[in-house]
Amino acid sequence: MSDDPVTMTEIEETRLDWTAQHRQDYLRSGGTKGHVVDVREIGGLRFTTTLLLKTIGRKSGEARILPLIYGDTGGEVVIVASKGGADVHPAWYLNLREKKEVEIQIGGQAFRGSWREPQGAERAEIWAFMEKLYPPYVDYQKATKREIPLVVIAPGDEIPVFKE
Repeated sequence: MSDDPVTMTEIEETRLDWTAQHRQDYLRSGGTKGHVVDVREIGGLRFTTTLLLKTIGRKSGEARILPLIYGDTGGEVVIVASKGGADVHPAWYLNLREKKEVEIQIGGQAFRGSWREPQGAERAEIWAFMEKLYPPYVDYQKATKREIPLVVIAPGDEIPVFKE
């Protein structure tokens, strides 16, 4: 799937402006705005936590920062490579797979950490947890033939918060 073309789902297209504004607010405020968002209009919950993920483009070499919903499972952070149920992985996930380390910002704190993909019973348990945090993940999984990847991040050293 790493060579699949980058495409947009309908949800991504309709939320482009919202996502860009959310990212900008998160970055400009140093994390005081944007950490908790209301996503009820797209089937989510009123108090949904988001982080900023920084990846390096595998082709461009450019830094990319985007907001993603996350969950906390016992000190580890979980993000979902759903791409709104598309049959291709999101670019951020493909970029992440090229590196062993990851950088995230949660609210006003940023961290460098390692990441992994849970398997088997652990994956099933985490997937069920993430479905409760963001119910549309159920429909996203039904919409695609691929198993939507989960990324579990172990935050390590604190780093400076992200800038635009």
